[in-house]
Amino acid sequence: MSDDSTPTLEDDAMRRFPVPDFEELPEDLRERISAESERAGFTPNVFSAFAYKPSHFRAFFEYHDALVDDTALEREEVEMIIVAVSGVNHCYYCNVAHGALVRIYAKDPLLADQLVANYRTADVSEKRMAMLDVAVKLTERPAEVDEVDFEKLREVGYTEEAIWDIGAVTSMFNLSNRMAMFADMRPNDDFHSLGRQPREE
Repeated sequence: MSDDSTPTLEDDAMRRFPVPDFEELPEDLRERISAESERAGFTPNVFSAFAYKPSHFRAFFEYHDALVDDTALEREEVEMIIVAVSGVNHCYYCNVAHGALVRIYAKDPLLADQLVANYRTADVSEKRMAMLDVAVKLTERPAEVDEVDFEKLREVGYTEEAIWDIGAVTSMFNLSNRMAMFADMRPNDDFHSLGRQPREE
């Protein structure tokens, strides 16, 4: 952020479309970006990038907020799905940005790297591995998702609402991955170091 606390939209937030000037954005976008920048201490580049088209910014972040605010999943589970999906999709922005959120919410500096490299190597419970298996299957082979997958999620303890949320988060972030890659969004340097404190004993 700039010295006068006005958010700065970095010109290199994405490389294939122009990043708009903050002062030229609609008031509601400026308010949302200012609030997010104050909370994070910097302006996440995804906000700078989606501001290119305000109507899409509003729709994207409204759905994002619903997914993280109204969910039967733990917040770290939401972020784990995002990183596992982003790993198989090779989405640089989401791997780095949401990898930081996995480290923060899971209080584990190693988990995000495991999920990005190969989610099957992640040190997670059988329940969460079942969740990740379905999320990755929905990403890579959606036509093959069937009742067996649903039954496995039920067996390990996910409710019907949580199963819906697994599908919703997976689907939303496949969209997000593709837009981030299409626009060549670049993660803020700040994300790389967030949450890398030693693992709690």
